[in-house]
Amino acid sequence: MTPHPSNFRFRPPFQGTPSAVAAAWLVGMLFAFSGGGKLQADESARNRAFETELVPLLRTYCYECHGASEGDGDILLEKFSSPDQILQERKLWLRALGQVKLGSMPPADGPSLDRDTRERLVTLIDDMANAVNCVKNPNAGKVVLRRLNRYEYRNTIRDLLGVDYPAADKFPGDDVGYGFDNIGDVLSLPPLLMEKYIVAADEISQLAIKTPPPAEIYYIEKAGVQLTNAEKYASDRGALGLYSQGRVDVAPELPFSSRFTLTVTAFGTQAGDEPVKIDVFVDDKKVGQIDVEEEDPTEHTLQFRMMRGKRKLELEFANDYYNEASDEDRNLFINHVSLSGRDERITYIPSTELPSSHRKILFQLPDAENKVTPHQASEKVLERLTSRAFRRPAHRTEVRRLCDLAAKVRDDGGSFEESIQVALQAILVSPHFLFKVERNQPLGPDGQSLPLTEFELATRMSYFLWSSMPDDELLKAAWQGQLSKPNVLRNQVARMLKDRRSNQFIENFAGQWLQLRNLSRAAPDSKQFADATPEIRELMKRETLTFVAGVMRQNLPVTSLLDAKFTYLNEDLAKFYGIGGIQGDEFRQVSLDGTTRGGLLTQASILLVTSNPSRTSPVKRGKWILENLLNTPPPPPPPNVPELEKGVLSGTLRERMEQHRANPACATCHNMMDPMGFAMENFDAIGRWRTHDGSDKIDASGEMPDGTQFQGVDELKSLLVNQRRDQFVRCLTEKVMIYALGRGIEYYDKCAIDKIMVELQAKDFRFAYLIAGIVESQPFQSQGER
Repeated sequence: MTPHPSNFRFRPPFQGTPSAVAAAWLVGMLFAFSGGGKLQADESARNRAFETELVPLLRTYCYECHGASEGDGDILLEKFSSPDQILQERKLWLRALGQVKLGSMPPADGPSLDRDTRERLVTLIDDMANAVNCVKNPNAGKVVLRRLNRYEYRNTIRDLLGVDYPAADKFPGDDVGYGFDNIGDVLSLPPLLMEKYIVAADEISQLAIKTPPPAEIYYIEKAGVQLTNAEKYASDRGALGLYSQGRVDVAPELPFSSRFTLTVTAFGTQAGDEPVKIDVFVDDKKVGQIDVEEEDPTEHTLQFRMMRGKRKLELEFANDYYNEASDEDRNLFINHVSLSGRDERITYIPSTELPSSHRKILFQLPDAENKVTPHQASEKVLERLTSRAFRRPAHRTEVRRLCDLAAKVRDDGGSFEESIQVALQAILVSPHFLFKVERNQPLGPDGQSLPLTEFELATRMSYFLWSSMPDDELLKAAWQGQLSKPNVLRNQVARMLKDRRSNQFIENFAGQWLQLRNLSRAAPDSKQFADATPEIRELMKRETLTFVAGVMRQNLPVTSLLDAKFTYLNEDLAKFYGIGGIQGDEFRQVSLDGTTRGGLLTQASILLVTSNPSRTSPVKRGKWILENLLNTPPPPPPPNVPELEKGVLSGTLRERMEQHRANPACATCHNMMDPMGFAMENFDAIGRWRTHDGSDKIDASGEMPDGTQFQGVDELKSLLVNQRRDQFVRCLTEKVMIYALGRGIEYYDKCAIDKIMVELQAKDFRFAYLIAGIVESQPFQSQGER
């Protein structure tokens, strides 16, 4: 994505006259002590409101269908005799609250409910069902140990090591909860995934760290070996026999200069007062001697330095002995000779040929003079690497265990690089890397939730906004104990939103919130909609993601997502829309003034994922709005109701839908969904504008259950932005909070959400303040229960 570049910053804290400050403080305290609701939190006030206001309204508008004995849908409202009983079945009342908000209750054939009375009923149910003490020990929610999902794993490996590992192709798909794939409750760790993590750790370590090339091996049977006074030993041992002054000459072509290890597998027939001896020469210069005391093949080693290029290596039988009287004969037999060495340019001297990940990880190397030992270098390298991988300072015991592991690799003949590779593999399969681990501490002495540590806060922020680990600046602020300070925190949020890594928030949050990931699975009829190629569908997705990023980075009101008169297009997508004057493959901001488009509801990505393969679907489009923009998902359809295509309905699509709604079992939900879906009928199944569906003229009018009428998508957008603005903003706030916390929203989160809503309204509902409000909220910054 290439979002529109823009800078924004938060305004400084409120400053004003002492009286203004006092007034602001008083309003804030009144809000806090009211528990975020419009009624007083004390029990007597709630009981009085229940008896004198809520029950009379329920009796007038609800009990006829949901009385004490025969409740439609098994919902019996008359049985509730106190606010406490409402709290015991909070979920049922929250469902009722959603229906009243939307206007689907009371039903069209029930008593008429005017706007003011409806708002009062909403307020009363909201206060009763969401009653919670927001002052005394507010609940931060249950914290679940969260595993990195596939996208977070890939981003973390990239930012930690500089390696792009395609985790989405390597790992099984992550489960989804509450609409997102970063929810702790569903991110399990099955054995298959653990096996994948082990394989990935090995592959990633080899990509990140370059080890010396394999040792060059020279066997005496290879070409280039000269035999002097040596012959094949006539036995099944397969050796060469060296008699008198026998010699083996090896002419290796060395690719590098190094201290090489010569390995000779040999045995001898012993005679005289000393063992068989081999003199070793390099370029006619003696570099050492090997004693062969065994009468069975045994390995012997000798180390010496050799320069790169073609060298002359000689192994000479040095102490021939023969006693004619006793017939004692000393001879040497060589099975094979090998030569191995490590490239010192790689082992000790960083090279431009090394990948950047290698140089970043191995910032400290042992030196040839042993001023920095391999253990000292390992300790420095692994302490920094572990601290960054675990997103907190590594404990000394953790570093010591990793250093011991690296030392074992070196003791077994591995290089320094190989030892760090193995230690890195251990880091990458550690729970402290694979999970976002937070301290497991009990609640405070008064039952209050304790704040996160600075490093835990940095981790929550980075995975919220970047789907990746904290960068050095976040970790530095955490190390200094400054991150949780309000001004520092807001400055960091502003910085993180401007950083390109925040594209991951757009990709992963907006991609799931708006169901854009379904685009790849969409299958529009290829005969009817030949223009909807996979390439165009990918451009549709990019338009929407870039648009959301633009609203965020320009810090526009979040309602701009619904009614903005601009989007982001390139030439191909502009042609698809019938918009001229755009050339090139690059996406750029384009004004939509004078067009029929503007906002999410007119973008082809949304219109396509809410359609059927061969036609539009007002039901799917209306349901999408209810679920994703108003947070009022309709209940599942009743059983044994035929699909529209399988019924005996006839006429236009609207006429068939009206016949479908004639079934009382269908009417309640369809009366909510269909009107909003029909307002979008001027866009076909792949998002192109139209005025007719075949020979039928499009009727894009709609009427909500509460009597609100609108004509076409523009008036629908106006309805959402003006009359249902708070419902949309609250829906978006809850969706973002679910994504940020990695858990579902609970009733006690109302305190934090109410506070964010008040602050958002004061800031004109601008996007950055939504993000900042969530980061500053008590659920985000506190441990909660375990």
